[in-house]
Amino acid sequence: MGEATEVRGVVFGPVHSRRLGVSLGVNNLAGKECTYSCVYCQAGRTPSKSLTRRVFRDPTYVVNEVVRALHNLSVRVDYVTFVPDGEPTLDACLGYEVSEVLRSTGARVAVITNGSLLWRADVREDLLNASLVSVKIDCGSEEVFRRINRPHELLSWSLVLDGILKFSKEFTGRLITETMLVEGVNDSPAELRKISEALRLVGPDKAYIMVPVRPPAERWVRPPTREFLREAAELISEYLGRDRVHLLASVEGRPPAPFVGEGVLDSLARLTKVHPLKLDYALETIVKEARVGREEALKIILESGAFEVVRYGDTFFVRVRRDG
Repeated sequence: MGEATEVRGVVFGPVHSRRLGVSLGVNNLAGKECTYSCVYCQAGRTPSKSLTRRVFRDPTYVVNEVVRALHNLSVRVDYVTFVPDGEPTLDACLGYEVSEVLRSTGARVAVITNGSLLWRADVREDLLNASLVSVKIDCGSEEVFRRINRPHELLSWSLVLDGILKFSKEFTGRLITETMLVEGVNDSPAELRKISEALRLVGPDKAYIMVPVRPPAERWVRPPTREFLREAAELISEYLGRDRVHLLASVEGRPPAPFVGEGVLDSLARLTKVHPLKLDYALETIVKEARVGREEALKIILESGAFEVVRYGDTFFVRVRRDG
């Protein structure tokens, strides 16, 4: 398959987020750095899990790139979102970056985190200035935690949940949760009740129930049936109330264009390193930006050597080429 493509860009998108509206992404890491290696992750497996926070990029550069992108965009952005191809709180400069983006642009800032480091006071403090924080609750037990999230060996579900609960009491912004349901892994009635109880304790403004819609890290990963999803949403609603539970079971719509980047292929690489894009959307982007036909657009993607086309279910996606 060849070597993985190095993508230097920090800012990507914007995309139409199913949770946040028009979202401009920020990849504040230097690669697939994470505390987990979730079976469903659209960014692939984590080569080496870590709990060590460190500096990945010059934080001033990150902030300046966001400011420049917002200045040049022709669409209104609802959120600037720190959502790298790993765990954003591993970035030791995240608190500075969030605060400076807020100060410099006035934009709302979101952080999409798995919540695994919120037991650390410094991580909680770094997120306090964010406008919105999303945390992951895919399980209610240690056994399922290890099966679905495949965490660093020093993490336990009780430690992670305790950190999330502490943060939920300290944070004054908008807190939402994501629960990814995978068939045969965390979809038993007993586990769903444990998940529901964890969600009740956290008390999010909105709990999003999700299923894999893009190519996952493990090929065997499948979403539960739609009938089951409706039943799951009903069960969780018993704990949180209907108005706070929202089911997301499809890929978001066409992203706004043009994307941030130095040319159409760089723009596509920045985005699909983190966020695999439906092939139809990628072709439409190239057709519009390069002023070519769809066949020529597909040829540009395939002959660049930077991308691969993969199928999940009945849908084809484009993403940056990976090792393996």
